[in-house]
Amino acid sequence: MSVEVQWIGKSAFAARSGSNHWAVMDSAHDGGDGAAPSPMEFLLMGLGGCTGIDVVSILRKMRQDLTDLQITVEGTRAEADPKVYTEIAVTYRVRGRGLEEAKVRRAVELSETQYCSVSAMLGKTAKITTRVVLEEEPSGSVARDPGDVAE
Repeated sequence: MSVEVQWIGKSAFAARSGSNHWAVMDSAHDGGDGAAPSPMEFLLMGLGGCTGIDVVSILRKMRQDLTDLQITVEGTRAEADPKVYTEIAVTYRVRGRGLEEAKVRRAVELSETQYCSVSAMLGKTAKITTRVVLEEEPSGSVARDPGDVAE
């Protein structure tokens, strides 16, 4: 796996992944505009995406009727350089029909302890805590797969 990172001015960089996807990073420090997420914000986004992919996959395999998943990731950094994350709080808002709390918690636990490599790496410097909030989908409502495109 590799990426290419190109300086595009001030404190901004464009990055291209090995799978040919682009992202822009910036910083409000050292003369930057803060016009894009910072590299440290990308780490938190990576954690949310990594664990989210796992949780959705695991809950589908457990035949849970998941209709929505929102993950909030908040990080606290050390005061001294290199200012690594020392604490990270992850909140999972899981919505569905007839979800079994034990299965949802197990899916989160499996992601945290076995599957999410981003969590495993960040956990080496940060204490990661999690919170799970279950929300029942109102009966009669039609859930939409976030991957569906509205016409």
